[in-house]
Amino acid sequence: MYTDAVIKAGKGRIMGKNIIKAGNFKKTYHYIKKNGLKNAYYAAAERIEREKRDNYEYHMPDEARIGEQRDREKELSYTFSILVPAYETPAVYLEDMTDSVLNQTYSRLELIIADASPSDTVEKIIKKYDDERIRYLRLPENKGISANTNEALKEAKGDYVGLLDHDDILTPDALYEMAKAIAEKEKSGGTAWMLYSDEDKCNVDATRFFEPNFKPDLNIDMLLSNNYICHFLVMKRELIKELGFRPEYDGAQDYDLILRAVDRLLYGDTENTEDTKAVFGNTEKDAEKKGVEKVAEEKGAEKDAASEKTGRDAVVHVDRVLYHWRSHGSSTAENPESKRYAYEAGKRAVGAFLERRNIKGRVENTLHLGFYHTEYDTDIFTQRPEVGVLGGKILDSHKKIAGGILDAEGQALYEGLRKEYSGYMHRACIAQEAYAVDVRCMRVRKELQPLFEEVFGIPYTEDAQSGSFAYKEAGYDRLPEKDKGLLTKSIKFCCRVRQAGYTVVWIPEFHIYI
Repeated sequence: MYTDAVIKAGKGRIMGKNIIKAGNFKKTYHYIKKNGLKNAYYAAAERIEREKRDNYEYHMPDEARIGEQRDREKELSYTFSILVPAYETPAVYLEDMTDSVLNQTYSRLELIIADASPSDTVEKIIKKYDDERIRYLRLPENKGISANTNEALKEAKGDYVGLLDHDDILTPDALYEMAKAIAEKEKSGGTAWMLYSDEDKCNVDATRFFEPNFKPDLNIDMLLSNNYICHFLVMKRELIKELGFRPEYDGAQDYDLILRAVDRLLYGDTENTEDTKAVFGNTEKDAEKKGVEKVAEEKGAEKDAASEKTGRDAVVHVDRVLYHWRSHGSSTAENPESKRYAYEAGKRAVGAFLERRNIKGRVENTLHLGFYHTEYDTDIFTQRPEVGVLGGKILDSHKKIAGGILDAEGQALYEGLRKEYSGYMHRACIAQEAYAVDVRCMRVRKELQPLFEEVFGIPYTEDAQSGSFAYKEAGYDRLPEKDKGLLTKSIKFCCRVRQAGYTVVWIPEFHIYI
């Protein structure tokens, strides 16, 4: 759940050659202007290394699979409304988008196009289609993407609502895979309120696919750092109609929607400290009296009572590429500078989430557009009672990552990456929830320090200089770098922490050298 995205067979594959795209020169130029020559050098060097090494291929479902999906549609009863706000969409993009929806292997859908174009170009093209599933709305004026999408949303009648940009493309199996995931969730006794898939980018004529984004399951801290959920996004109609789109976040309206949906689904409609405490609980006083496991059990019951829709299980990640994000000169896929205002709106959306949660912190831009860092007042433990352990980056003498964030097998994610590099989808340079973190670069909430001492068998102290667990005093600096016992204990401790109702968070700014 918390491990970094892995390229899997059936989703895409990596091969040994690639093409350095011309658009990268634009990105490098803007990056130099924003971040300086040194940072631009490392960003360009990393990009070139990655493109020489990787070559992704999208695999469309074959005819047998498409036929199977069409046959199985009768087993599924969900309906989908696909919302598309359109504005002077080039004919080829509009036709590709429309065809990709109408040719879905799962046909229980409606395509709602809200057209705010001053000309009749979009209308003429759409009227050529003889398909009753298309619902065309001619808007009297262009009020912006949020207001325009809200007009389409008013007309939605499907059980679920999906969002599609007017120049992008759905894969043929997109809705089938969503319907299947909804059914699987219901079989297990849950409800899928929000779903999202993996995605990739395509060139202007949709003949080449690249930069796949293989995503983790719901990861709150990663989401506060970047809208990694992005496309293809589907929500239960009741939820999305309740939330709607907010014009003040135009450009990042989907990001704002996602953050508010997560807020609602996980924490309930709470905007005051007392309700937040009911959700998170785990106060130091309670922990001292009853122990962290007992408190977590009691507070878990309170959390369930706080909202009928609460819980991570309400958010479903469909781990297949179901969306092609078209890359052209005016799109953010190709030219991030084309919509810089969108990234500022995203920054405000994160700030609004923190404010709703009564978390005091300042959201800052990072070196990469659309990626954010939150500087908490006092510290993260004070502002976020649910965070139990904070982990950081361990660097070797060559300034490469040697440890820090761990998967269930004890493998360090981002291992071997240069300190200056940002990694796949820039994930090595943003905060994220972790399965586990290495004890050699770790801070522990006060209430959990007795648990630390139980698992590791040594007192917990913090190094004044690094702020991390004083591993040198404990003798851990003399252990072999790959000591499995140390990693096993780190994983065991972090699992106990999560079982007690806390999260484990890794932040790259927190680091030590070994």
